[in-house]
Amino acid sequence: MATIKEREHKKIYRDGDKLVKEFDDSFTKAEVLNEALNNARVEETGLKIPKLLNVSKTESGWAITREYIEGKTLSQLMTESPEREDEYLEKFVDLQLEIHSKKAPHLNKIKDKMHAKISASSYEATIRFDLHNRLEGMKKHTKVLHGDFCPSNIVVTPDGEYYVIDWAHATQGNASADAARTYLVFCLQDKKDLAEKYLALFCKKADIPKQLVWQWMPIVACSQSIKNIAEEKDLLDSWVNVFDFQ
Repeated sequence: MATIKEREHKKIYRDGDKLVKEFDDSFTKAEVLNEALNNARVEETGLKIPKLLNVSKTESGWAITREYIEGKTLSQLMTESPEREDEYLEKFVDLQLEIHSKKAPHLNKIKDKMHAKISASSYEATIRFDLHNRLEGMKKHTKVLHGDFCPSNIVVTPDGEYYVIDWAHATQGNASADAARTYLVFCLQDKKDLAEKYLALFCKKADIPKQLVWQWMPIVACSQSIKNIAEEKDLLDSWVNVFDFQ
């Protein structure tokens, strides 16, 4: 078995034609089962994603086993062939819009998730109050949202098939929230030019004004803040101040 990625509380390794994601006991049973359930529910939409094969108990926690998809991530391909960035970005946005075209009525709702994140944040009560109000004012949609849609979560097979992986954060709701999250991820990776190019392309293809995505920025920035990553704080704080986005 070959380890693919190892972090403080989980590790991912390959076992033949299977991919195993192993969690330690800092993850609750409910959290692990919810990730597996997300995967199963999104599978039912017909999107190309690795199939869920098994959920099992381990000595230190729980593990989820899925199909292993052979290939390179879109992030790797964009790094290897920067001259093809526009081509890859076009495919990237098309994939995201395909996801948003699907329905999975039993997925958790984005508004419920974001209300919980706002409440769990360390921002003062006045800011939390404004963020809760802003969130309540967002239009209610029921589109499938990936929740962490970025090039590293797309695997391109040798024959050119695109698979979207890592559905741990999947919800249903407003597509602008998903786009705001993707824009935020690019900015946190210090890829501001790519973030702007992405947002312009997404809004053009989705036929929505950028203002709808910007309205979600304070909310998604607040949700990211609960990870308490020190080097992200200044950027997130600048977005969370909702008064700058009125």
